[in-house]
This record gives sequence, C-alpha cells and structure tokens, in this order.
Amino acid sequence: MNEKEKTLAEREKSLRELQAVIARQDSITNRLNTILRDALLGFQADELSVEVKNGKVYVYMSDKLLFKSGSASVESKGKEAIETLASVLQKNPDIDILIEGHTDNVPIKTANYKDNWDLSADRAIAIVRLLEAKNIDQKKLTAAGRGEFQPRASNETTEGKALNRRTEIILSPKLDELMELLGG
Repeated sequence: MNEKEKTLAEREKSLRELQAVIARQDSITNRLNTILRDALLGFQADELSVEVKNGKVYVYMSDKLLFKSGSASVESKGKEAIETLASVLQKNPDIDILIEGHTDNVPIKTANYKDNWDLSADRAIAIVRLLEAKNIDQKKLTAAGRGEFQPRASNETTEGKALNRRTEIILSPKLDELMELLGG
C-alpha cells in the first residue's frame, strides 16, 4: 500500500508541475495577446485582427493592409504594422513566429508567379525579411505559403475571398519547459 501511495504522490506532484507550466504558458499567451491588441489599435478590423487559439496568438493581416493585388511588395501601412509587431516581439524573445501567406482561389499566373502557392510563399517571405530587418532572431522565424488551401471563408463571395487573402502571423510561446517535464 505504501508503494502505491508513494507512486500516486509522485504522479500528483508531476501533474501539479505540468499544470503550473501550462498556466505560465497560458499567461504568456494572454499577456502577448493584450500587448499586441493595444499596440495595433490604430488599424481597422478589416485590415488586422488578433486572437488566441490553441494556446497561440494569431495576428491576421489582410492583403488590403499589406499588398497590392498579385504582389509580394509590402505597402507602407503594412510595413508600419510589421514594425509595430516587431517592437512587441523584440520585448518578448521566447516566442516562435510562423508567418503563413494565404490567397483566395482565383488562379494567378504572371511573370513572377506560376500560381497561388508561389504568391503566398513570397508574401510570407516578404514579412520574414521585414522582421529580420528589425532584428528578430532568424531562428525563431518560419515562412509558409498555404495558397488557397486553408480558407477562412467561402470563396463563393467577394467578402469571403477578401477574408481568404491574408497573412497570418502565429506566435507560439516556447514549450521547452513543458517538453522537459513530459520527458521530450
């Protein structure tokens, strides 16, 4: 009986440690969400939004804010938003940053872009380059082109297509401490 009690006590201790780490991670995520919302107040809701989902902070930026149609050159107002984001990220170094470019389902074929994959990847890379220029650690940055394959809305309407043309910046607190406790 004593051995079972000891094992149970060890498991309870491990569980409390895991809960404490998860609570800290949630606290970091929620704090980051609040800081970003406050920092990015000057942008319209149809240009930029911030939400917490699955333990991560998602910053959604519309192509209207960032890019001209069919281009991966960041517009001046988009650069302003990225600079604001970079200033927050500089003060929160324990964050991994995934930049995803997304498009609607209207095919593109230009001298620069074979298809929406190319355009979405170039747009993600353009944002990575701006963050690099603001001294965000390159090891924390990942660029991904998603093309039209992860829509937020139906591509059947103009409004839906507009929602799908976006760049998502997904901020994840480092989970090293949690992984150590889990034996990973």
